[in-house]
Amino acid sequence: MSTAAPERMPTLYLSHGAPPLADDPVWPGQLAAWSAGLPRPTAILMVSAHWEEAPLALGATTAVPLVYDFWGFPEHYYRVRYAAPGAPALADGVRKLLRTAGMPVQDIPDRGLDHGAYVPLVEMYPDADVPVLQVSLPTLDPQRLMEIGRRLAPLRDEGVLIVGSGFFTHNLRALSTDGRVSSVMAEFDDWGRRALEAKDVDALLDFEHKAPAGRFAHPRTEHFAPLFVTLGAGEAELGTQRSVIDGFWMGLAKRSVQIG
Repeated sequence: MSTAAPERMPTLYLSHGAPPLADDPVWPGQLAAWSAGLPRPTAILMVSAHWEEAPLALGATTAVPLVYDFWGFPEHYYRVRYAAPGAPALADGVRKLLRTAGMPVQDIPDRGLDHGAYVPLVEMYPDADVPVLQVSLPTLDPQRLMEIGRRLAPLRDEGVLIVGSGFFTHNLRALSTDGRVSSVMAEFDDWGRRALEAKDVDALLDFEHKAPAGRFAHPRTEHFAPLFVTLGAGEAELGTQRSVIDGFWMGLAKRSVQIG
């Protein structure tokens, strides 16, 4: 049995897509190649745009059904399974790190992975053999989410892959099935890329006002919010930030980044 110390993990922000991501000719392969190039995680801590709960909540640490939090899709999308092991030891670590900082934590043991978590994980870790813990977004305040990320950062040294799962632009009125991308989606994506490359965290924190048409790219900010957990967890290494996936899917920016 190996006694080697876990390898320090990067921290990720990914655009997770909707259930039909699985049918895209390019994107699943991009996610699979990304995970193949990462160290093997001991566990995955997932923060999804699709679970808002305050105070911060820990999801199931045992096998429970997935949350099919979408409507009107073909039946086969509701038959997807992802039976990853629970991560009770990781849950204990999260409780300790956050409660030490005076942040309340609650448990919702019957809450399974939602599509913001399992849709990308099916492509990245298809064997479902890495323990996964999903935690809620307790706020949409970027500053508070940065602080949560900072508090969780030590988990990276234990081999935990911290993933913020959202969408780099998310306005369903801008959805396109013909390959067109609105100028607003393209401009916001370019602005975000440049802000990340410049390590301009202040601009990102105030993206609703400083980005071109920030409030149109994100009429509600829950899909950008997980980025700030990622930034907080990787704050000491922002110079390593890189976009692993870019481009657009149905008119929305699928930019996904890695720090570390």
